[in-house]
Amino acid sequence: MDSWEPRPLSDVTPESERYWAAASEGTLLLSTCPDCGLTIHYPRARCPDCFTETEWLEASGDGTVYSYSAAERMEGWPEDDLPLVVAYVELDEGPRMMTNLVECRPEDVSVGDSVSVAFAATDRKDVGIPVFRLD
Repeated sequence: MDSWEPRPLSDVTPESERYWAAASEGTLLLSTCPDCGLTIHYPRARCPDCFTETEWLEASGDGTVYSYSAAERMEGWPEDDLPLVVAYVELDEGPRMMTNLVECRPEDVSVGDSVSVAFAATDRKDVGIPVFRLD
């Protein structure tokens, strides 16, 4: 997979820094609450349910397509990567994350399809982008 640029990058914050760094090394991290057991995506320092400080959990990287949409044209998106398939993936650990499905055509995707995480490199050594491929 080519570099993520010229696509926009998310802001790296103190809460999300470890998440992006792990992704740059090929690991998907989630936040989890040691008190109530909630597993969370997008990374947060505190559980949104009980406000306990969260811990990091290495995710399996496996999930299913919960919902998806495709765009034939996208301003600033590389032509070679169109159509763009955007999806909510429900991870095996529970949370859903918005992501891109790569190396597939929209007509090959169905709700409920199994997917696995892959990572796109960026121009920043400390930031990788989790994307998903159909299994």
